[in-house]
Amino acid sequence: RLGTPAPAAPPVTSIPKMQRVALAVGVVALALVAGVTAVGHVAVPRTAAPLFTAKAVVGEEFVNVALADYTAAGKTVVLLFYPFDFTFVCPTEIIAFSDAADAFHELNAEVLAISTDSHHTHLAWKRTSREAGGLGDVRIPLVADTSKDISRSYGVLVENEDDDMYGAALRGLFIIDPKGVIRSVTVNDDHVGRSVEETIRLIKAFTFADEHAGQVCPAGWQPGDKTITANPDGIRAFLADKYGEQ
Repeated sequence: RLGTPAPAAPPVTSIPKMQRVALAVGVVALALVAGVTAVGHVAVPRTAAPLFTAKAVVGEEFVNVALADYTAAGKTVVLLFYPFDFTFVCPTEIIAFSDAADAFHELNAEVLAISTDSHHTHLAWKRTSREAGGLGDVRIPLVADTSKDISRSYGVLVENEDDDMYGAALRGLFIIDPKGVIRSVTVNDDHVGRSVEETIRLIKAFTFADEHAGQVCPAGWQPGDKTITANPDGIRAFLADKYGEQ
C-alpha cells in the first residue's frame, strides 16, 4: 500500500558467509579488470593493423596521412607512438629514427611518429632548435592523434584518470607489413626509449622469413647468419652446429 515503508535491507552480517565471500571476490575482480583496461587491449601480431587517416606535419606542411596509402604502395610501416611533445626521452627517439630514415627507405619502410598532441604543437616543436629542447629538422611525419582514436585502437592510450600520463600514448612500436598485418609489437613505460637498430633488424628478419618459406630466424639473427629449417631435424642440426656437444 502507498505509505507503507519498504522492508529494510538485511544487514551485511545477516548475509550468508559464502555470499559475502563471493561478493568480495567480485569486487576484487572488478578492480583488477579496471586496472587492466586502464590502457586497453594492445593490438597484437598476426592481426590486421587498425586503419587510420590523420593530419600530420611533413616538412613544414600540414598533410593528411593514411596507413592504407603506405601499405597499398607495398611499404612496411613503423608506428612510433610517444607520450608528449616538448618532453625528454621523446625527442631523442624521434631524432634517432629520423637520422635513420635512409636506412628504413632502403628496406622500403616508413616511420610515422604519433602522439595525441595537435599538428600545431608538432610544428612548433619541430621549429624549436635542438639546443632549446626541440626537434629541429626531422625527416619523418609527426602524426596528430588529437581524437586519441589511433592510440586507443592500438591499445596504447592511457585512460586511467589517476595516471599522470592520462590521455597520452605509451611508447608503443608496431611493425606493419605491406599486407597491413602487424608483425611486431613493443610497448615501453615512459622512462626508456626504443632502439633504431633493433627495429631495423626485425624488419630485415621478417622480410627474410617471408621470402624463404620454411626458414626461421634465431635469437639475435642478422643478415648472413644461419637460419633454422622449421622442423625437428632442422633445430637439432642448428643447435649441434652452434653449440656442439654440451
